[in-house]
Amino acid sequence: MTTSTTSTTGTNAVADLDERRSGTSTPRFLLGKIGGALASLVLVVVLGFLLFRMIPGDPVATMTRDRPTSPQQLADLRERLGVDKPLWQQFVDYFGGLLRGDLGESYSFSRPVATMIGERLWPTILLVGTATVLAVILGLWLGVRAAWRRNSAFDRVQTGIALTLWSVPQFWLGLILLIATQGLFPSRGMRSADAPEHFFGQALDIAWHLTLPCLTLLAVIYAQYMLVMRSSLLEEMGAEYLTTARAKGLRDDLVRRRHAVPNALLPTVTLVFLQFGMVVSGTVTVEAVFSWPGLGQLTYQALRGPDLPLLQGVFIVLAGSVIVMNLLAEVLYRVLDPRVRAT
Repeated sequence: MTTSTTSTTGTNAVADLDERRSGTSTPRFLLGKIGGALASLVLVVVLGFLLFRMIPGDPVATMTRDRPTSPQQLADLRERLGVDKPLWQQFVDYFGGLLRGDLGESYSFSRPVATMIGERLWPTILLVGTATVLAVILGLWLGVRAAWRRNSAFDRVQTGIALTLWSVPQFWLGLILLIATQGLFPSRGMRSADAPEHFFGQALDIAWHLTLPCLTLLAVIYAQYMLVMRSSLLEEMGAEYLTTARAKGLRDDLVRRRHAVPNALLPTVTLVFLQFGMVVSGTVTVEAVFSWPGLGQLTYQALRGPDLPLLQGVFIVLAGSVIVMNLLAEVLYRVLDPRVRAT
């Protein structure tokens, strides 16, 4: 009996030790992260509601600008829009609509906010998604080459270019490209009025309009990946496991590709996923400069009101995409890095 009890106790002790070594269990980890993401989303809803109420301007006055309107008509319009209610009641109505999937109706366009966001979502994904994918490929490749040739002319030139582009305002770079190309590329919109009707012709027309705004975003975004990848790889280059790999007779190219780069990629994962989360947000200034019909331009139009339901709807979509991508980054980081699983 004593032997059996001792054996059971020993088995439990080993199991507890294994659990401590393995870190937090995967279900508990996922539940914790999902719960944190939901809490962040609720906080975003509350802060977004209060933030946009602090924007100067009266939406009713904007809607009736240059129109003869009596005080009674103004009061009726405020009642219809719900802006005459106390702030807490406006929030209760708004939050209740969110739980039903209703983002409200735009003040300026008198259309459902969800419909308007759906129409502008795909142009933004096309623009910023294309720029982000190209920036990841270009930035990581240049970052690896620059770090591996540390202090060379290539490293100094690429680092200087990346630092310069990273500090340049996107709208200013867009204007410079417009002036430099002198009408070589379209400067407004997503399609030409006389675009061909067949699919291939329309695709070429959209790609032609996409060139300048995509190049503007690419020039700024790739610099982040290049500098982060370069810094991460420089930290790995002095590690002992690389010395061991070289001592085994591996070629320098294999040491870089199979050992150094995979470990240096880990700090870049979060940045990549966060940038993909910003794909949905687009860039307000770039879309405004090139009149690209995406969420960025829609946000710019809503700020002129201010169109509160439209601003709140766009803000929730943007913040939600970032929260979701950050959640995916943390999950993937746990899969890629055993050290995270042990915490």
